Parts: sequence; C-alpha cells; structure tokens
Amino acid sequence: MLCTHQAGQNQTVGAFGVTSKRILVVDDEEAIREVVAACLQRLGGWEVLTATSGQEALQQASTEKPDAIVLDVMMPEMDGFAFLQQLRSNPETQPIPVVLLTANSYLPNPQLLPKLGVVLTISKPFLPIVLVKQIAQAMAW
Repeated sequence: MLCTHQAGQNQTVGAFGVTSKRILVVDDEEAIREVVAACLQRLGGWEVLTATSGQEALQQASTEKPDAIVLDVMMPEMDGFAFLQQLRSNPETQPIPVVLLTANSYLPNPQLLPKLGVVLTISKPFLPIVLVKQIAQAMAW
C-alpha cells in the first residue's frame, strides 16, 4: 500500500512524528478525506479525526482539541474561510494551527492567511507521501 510503514506487532510508527499528535481532517470529498487520513496515520503516526463539513469540524475542534487541522477550502454550506473565522472566534479553538488544502491556486488575500492561523497551503492534487512531510515540517513535529 502507498502509505504503509509498519513496525513490530500492531504498532504503527510514523516516519515524521510522535503518535501523540492528533489531526482533524476536514473535507467534503470522501476519497480525499480517506487518503489524507490514511497517510497521516500510517506515515505520520498521528491520530486522525475526520469531519465532512465545517459545522461538524467546529464541534470536533471544540470537544477533541486537535493539535492541527487539515482543511479543505471549497466545501458546501460553510467554506474553509467561514470555518476559519468561526474557529478563531472561539477562545478554545483559536490557537489550533490549520493547513489548507485547495484545488484553487488563487486564494483571496493570501497575506491574511497567517493571521487566520494558516501555517501551510497545499494545492490539490497532492502527493500523499509528500503531504505528511510538509505538515510535519510546518508544525515542527
């Protein structure tokens, strides 16, 4: 499999991180959500939570307190920017760093992204193995 790195019995070890990191993956496209989650788990060794919408992700961010969020920009009902505004308005979720996944190479006002807690922007399509390394580097994990 593309995203496999096994060690020992039933122990998955990430090449880039510590197993204690928890990442919330937010994407309305099931295939992308599954690929990102599988690679973050298998290569990064991180615990992965998933959400199919911005509203579901806001609830999970508040209750689960992930170490980072990987966020699709283009989603129905609540896009990534509306999600970021609500995430930052809650003191409990305000400090969570965000990695944007976008199919659109144009982002309105890219200078605003760091102020919204965006530490990295990754364009779709992406290479799953490279994705893990990029996130680990951006988070200094």
